[in-house]
Amino acid sequence: MQDLLNRTAEIAARYLETLDERGVAPTPEALARLAELNHPLQQSPQSPTAILEMLDRIGSPATMGMAGRRFFGFVIGGSLPAALAANWLAGAWDQCPGLFAASPIGAALEEVSLGWLLDVLKLPAESGGAFVTGATMANFTALAAARHAVLERVGWDVEKDGLFGAPPVTVVVGGEVHPSLIKALGMLGLGRSRVVRVPVDGQGRMRASEMPPLSGPTIVCLQAGNVNTGAFDPAAEICARAHAAGAWVHVDGAFGLWAAASPRYEHLLKGVADADSWATDAHKWLNVPYDSGLAFVRDPLALQRAMAVTAAYLPQGEHREPSQFTPELSRRARGVEIWAALRSLGRTGLSDLIERNCRLARRFAVELQRGGSEILNDVVLNQVLVAFSDAGRTRQVIERVQKDGTCWCGPTEWQGRTAMRISVSSWATRDEDVDRSVTAILRAAGD
Repeated sequence: MQDLLNRTAEIAARYLETLDERGVAPTPEALARLAELNHPLQQSPQSPTAILEMLDRIGSPATMGMAGRRFFGFVIGGSLPAALAANWLAGAWDQCPGLFAASPIGAALEEVSLGWLLDVLKLPAESGGAFVTGATMANFTALAAARHAVLERVGWDVEKDGLFGAPPVTVVVGGEVHPSLIKALGMLGLGRSRVVRVPVDGQGRMRASEMPPLSGPTIVCLQAGNVNTGAFDPAAEICARAHAAGAWVHVDGAFGLWAAASPRYEHLLKGVADADSWATDAHKWLNVPYDSGLAFVRDPLALQRAMAVTAAYLPQGEHREPSQFTPELSRRARGVEIWAALRSLGRTGLSDLIERNCRLARRFAVELQRGGSEILNDVVLNQVLVAFSDAGRTRQVIERVQKDGTCWCGPTEWQGRTAMRISVSSWATRDEDVDRSVTAILRAAGD
């Protein structure tokens, strides 16, 4: 085992050290070799070392360079060194932290991390939390607590009696709500098409003045960080109006919620802490390995009642029992690398990470605009939308950039425009990476 793990460390270290020398996207030849992995399962066992080396030979060249310095797609950060190392150790520990009795270290690190997270994100200290896979499940988990609470207020036990015959729940979202939240609503039985959509402004922010009248069981969903522009809904005004009508307010803050950790950008989140629940991704701006979503709920009891599991063989102790707050019972110990990431960064390191990424996003916008490109959004955070004349030309530039391999940026459609979306989210990205990427993008546009 020791030789195998040492060999794994060597291969992984070499992969990370050579990322900057290869294209961010895999070559067509590397993709073609993936076919070598698809053959009938053999009869006899194979050597773990041989399996590892096959994965490296075929798999490593076919990866996207998400762990590198110039991957700017999908708001994905890399993995901090301490978080990656902790992730490896957690894999060796092989813990299932659903119960304190099953994994004292897994449960304890979640409890500590939860307190730290509520502190740095400036959320109510009494809130409950769930460590889940990503933003979709974080939204699902928080909205399940919201569904429980708004129906309980009108005398309906949704966990016991389901939605058949339940009072209808109105869900209000912005016109540019993220599809992961809509998916979560569908899984919860609240419907994807039943939502009431509020018009947005030119940056994708919900117009509070156009909120509909609210009555009965209602959930209002805000955004902290529009996935295209980085813009924030006016949380203070919307929370006040929603709470006056007895509605629950949920915030989808997949990446934008982390701005609270920065003294320079925390003003963007004015009023967000007034909400009732929040969802975010640690594998975005905290830069921990996949997967690592987080749900927070002001009323821990609402979260616990929505997620509770009971069985005689599942002992419940005096400590926080993680399985009482998450959809899953069996899952990996995500709190290990979150604890390690926060411990390694501290308050100033996390703030510096956020502020550096935002500064580099502005650098992208300035240099691309200087080179003749059109910047479509106000660059308030780490998102930049770029257009190159018409839609066809923009798609052509994006394709050329992706084939070039210097960096990777994806396409989007936003308010009737086709654009290149640049998301600066990695701890490893530096000024020289932006400059090198800008040169490649302008070269593709010039060609």
